[in-house]
Amino acid sequence: MAACPGPAGAGAVHAAGPSGFAFDSDLEIKTRSVEQTLLPLVSQITTLINHKDNTKKSDKTLQAIQRVGQAVNLAVGRFVKVGEAIANENWDLKEEISIACIEAKQAGETIAALTDVTTLNHPESEGQIMIFTDKTGVIKAARLLLSSVTKVLLLADRVVIKQIITSRNKVLSTMERLEKVNSFQEFVQIFSQFGNEMVEFAHLTGDRQNDLKDEKKKAKMAAARAVLEKCTMMLLTASKTCLRHPNCESAHKNKEGVFDRMKVALDKVVEIVTDCKPNGESDISSISIFTGIKEFKMNIEAVRENPYFQSKENLSATLEVILERTEDFTDSAYTSHEHRERILELSTQARMELQQFISVWIQAQSIKTKSIAEELELTVLKISHSLNELKKELHSTAMQLAADLLKYHADHVVLKALKLTGVEGNLEALAEYACKLSEQKEQLVETCQLLRHVSGTEPLEITCIHAEETFQVTGQQIISAAETLTLHPSSKIAKENLDVFCEAWESQISDMSTLLREINDVFEGRRGEKYGYLSLPKPAKNNANLKSLKLDKPDSEEQAKIAKLGLKLGLLTSDADCEIEKWEDQENEIVQYGRNMSRMAYSLYLFTRGEGPLKTSQDLIHHLEVFAAEGLKLTSSVQAFSKQLKDDDKLMLLLEINKLIPLCHQLQTVTKASLQNKMFLKVDKCITKTRSMMALLIHLLSLCYKLLKKLQMETNRWVSVTNKDAVDIKT
Repeated sequence: MAACPGPAGAGAVHAAGPSGFAFDSDLEIKTRSVEQTLLPLVSQITTLINHKDNTKKSDKTLQAIQRVGQAVNLAVGRFVKVGEAIANENWDLKEEISIACIEAKQAGETIAALTDVTTLNHPESEGQIMIFTDKTGVIKAARLLLSSVTKVLLLADRVVIKQIITSRNKVLSTMERLEKVNSFQEFVQIFSQFGNEMVEFAHLTGDRQNDLKDEKKKAKMAAARAVLEKCTMMLLTASKTCLRHPNCESAHKNKEGVFDRMKVALDKVVEIVTDCKPNGESDISSISIFTGIKEFKMNIEAVRENPYFQSKENLSATLEVILERTEDFTDSAYTSHEHRERILELSTQARMELQQFISVWIQAQSIKTKSIAEELELTVLKISHSLNELKKELHSTAMQLAADLLKYHADHVVLKALKLTGVEGNLEALAEYACKLSEQKEQLVETCQLLRHVSGTEPLEITCIHAEETFQVTGQQIISAAETLTLHPSSKIAKENLDVFCEAWESQISDMSTLLREINDVFEGRRGEKYGYLSLPKPAKNNANLKSLKLDKPDSEEQAKIAKLGLKLGLLTSDADCEIEKWEDQENEIVQYGRNMSRMAYSLYLFTRGEGPLKTSQDLIHHLEVFAAEGLKLTSSVQAFSKQLKDDDKLMLLLEINKLIPLCHQLQTVTKASLQNKMFLKVDKCITKTRSMMALLIHLLSLCYKLLKKLQMETNRWVSVTNKDAVDIKT
């Protein structure tokens, strides 16, 4: 099978299995260290290219430039050595890799030569030297270097893909032999080889999975590898059962199911690593409801910016497709009457809001007035609100159904009954419990389909599909394994086989609980926060005085104002994150408090859109109190840092701190003020204060970063001078 070109940045390869490739260790060094090698290269090359032309430079500056050129050359040399090692083990790609390595080496040497002070004559003037570097030559060499390095990476990626495909073909070949085996002795020998090949394949695909940047592909790879891992044990017991009971039809059916599923998973792995579908097939799985709503809202936003973006027919058709998919919920026998009625009501409301939007939109195309623009803004907010309410209802329906189902089947009564009827050889009871398991399977499959609609991310959608397929296949295999045991109640291997399939079912039920938590985390906006807040007070529990009051619904004008304030706040959080990313020391206290404030401000932005973890007025008040407290902690950290600075710098920093402290206290005062039916006014004031604090935070982060760099340079200069003086004294 020919491999399609894969993405750059190949996965690392472990030297595993009896027939591992000889270059594994070199390839692993190259792939695992590629970021550490290339990122400094890019930085160093940028430093060389960005130096100012026609300026006088001191000896120290020229020597620094020379060191950069030498560092680039050394890094390229290390990279080329690994590339050459790969070339020597892959004769079909040797010529291409070797040429790319030669180009990289030449480029590195050229950069080193162009930045070598010792080989050039340079006139001196007043103790300074005119910059000598041939900038055009450096740029050409840098382009050649980056081009050749990219070629090596792409070719190395092809090596990894070829390795995975070769390993997969070996596994398939051994599986075919296992399917045809007729004796235990032969089976044991072949299965031993199969086990080694599966270990090698697991190493290769595991490394590839870790290096995939596409989260969707990573989830697909994880699902395929999970199938192969579980099916390996199933294949062992199913094959042994077939050998022990060669004339048992249910045993053969059970075994064929395992082999078929493994073959599909092996093909899926190759599709992922090569990025190619067999026979040019495309991914035809329909998008989920949440994904559809997200895309629809983006289209609505685009129309607001550009009234001629698309036709009203397209918008209506898109909404109808989304609402048609809600029939998976309303047509389900397991959906409660209350949920079904609410979903239908919200679907009707969404249609009405869209018609109102289209009506105003048509007017906006011909009448360019402020009132029409504001009315269009309000209709956008209304339809967005309706769809958010629909999302909440669908999420609640799916999560409640899944939670109830998992709780009901937690003790696995049907599985225990099937095991008992098998040992007793009771065919009548087998038919009864097989029917019950089939019903349970259909209910779980349908629940997975509903969860997929509300999963919120593509990786979680893929996990839902994997769970659905697992329940579908494993349910049938449990029944066939139970039938084999019932026909041969004294067979130990048949009993062991049934136990293995039941364990796989129980494991998938356990995975479902984890899946529910992850879906809920995404829905509540907790997904993706890498850093927890520092020393944040936790909300009080079991306190009767704290009521989770529902936030009063603002009118349309108030809603529009909050949305605009929130949008500006969201942009400020992006600016703050950019400033935070500049810091090399991400554990610095200033950075951590700044990050906390940015994360919390983003949650407040989500609140203005009717999304995220903040649901009630009590949630909002507590959140703002903590935000103000984090601001004060930040000012304390900045004050501590200012003590290291010179008087002028210290004064400049303290002036900025003195602007932030009053804002923190003002926000605390606003949050403690009584509501008295003025919740909108309170939210308005809080968001305005938060925006002012975020603007100051961005300025403080930038200023602290510059002053820290300045302090480090001065410290380094002092250490250098001290060392030089010490050397002079010794001399």
